[in-house]
Amino acid sequence: MSNQSGRGRVAGLPERDRCAVMGVVNVTPDSFSDGGRFFDTTAAVKRGLDLVTEGADLVDVGGESTRPGATRVDEAEELRRVVPVVRGLASEGVTVSVDTMRASVAERALAAGAALVNDVSGGLADPRMIPAVADSGAPFVVMHWRGFLQGGNVRGEYADVVTEVVDELHARVEAVLAGGIAPDRVIVDPGLGFSKDAEHDLALLAGLDRVLALGHPLLVAASRKRFLGRVLAGPDGPPPPARERDAATAAVSALAAHAGAWAVRVHEVRATADAVRVARAIAGARGTHAGAEGAR
Repeated sequence: MSNQSGRGRVAGLPERDRCAVMGVVNVTPDSFSDGGRFFDTTAAVKRGLDLVTEGADLVDVGGESTRPGATRVDEAEELRRVVPVVRGLASEGVTVSVDTMRASVAERALAAGAALVNDVSGGLADPRMIPAVADSGAPFVVMHWRGFLQGGNVRGEYADVVTEVVDELHARVEAVLAGGIAPDRVIVDPGLGFSKDAEHDLALLAGLDRVLALGHPLLVAASRKRFLGRVLAGPDGPPPPARERDAATAAVSALAAHAGAWAVRVHEVRATADAVRVARAIAGARGTHAGAEGAR
């Protein structure tokens, strides 16, 4: 059943009657998805503007790869990568999200025009993050996270992945609220691919209603991830490369939109922009049909 009414509104961000599309700009040389293609400021800003043209509602700018095995960049390098891109996009009127685990980067990005902080650690990597975001009044994405992924899939063991992820996210949200971030500015993300195997990711997508029951807008970030490669490969085949998973990503986007997600985060926007609009149209038709049936 569609949960359009449960999509949620995020204070400080534009409101829509459908699932929003968050396009990704990785200003990194080692992203799993597009390693190095948008590594310089000019190329990254152009990429962000292209994503908006293709239908992105927000653009998520990150300067540090979070793929399994990635090594952390230092603070100065992350600032050098991210801040000029945020400034360039914001100056063109783009709603920009900054993808960072560092409070200093979040603060500088917000000062440069970012509207949202997307921290894959949910504030755990940097103890200054929550107070910094609380002081700024910016919305904050709280992702389910069990630690840095250097060396592989950290602590990816679950007896009941949906229950455990929901419980751990709830505890993290409570900490964020206690730290002063307003409830209407908290977004939750189940953290697909982070300390999770393919079966865990699929179970979480099947159980999005339970994540939504936390009472906060939901961000789903499935784009090009390993579990899609596993699904497309079948039992014995090799997974297709990341850039050949965009149709599968759009399928997840349609399902997430139907379930009531506030936004989906994707690398290639056009197919997902179409998918969320179709999901919205079908939900609208269902409501119209239900109203007609009730009037009989």
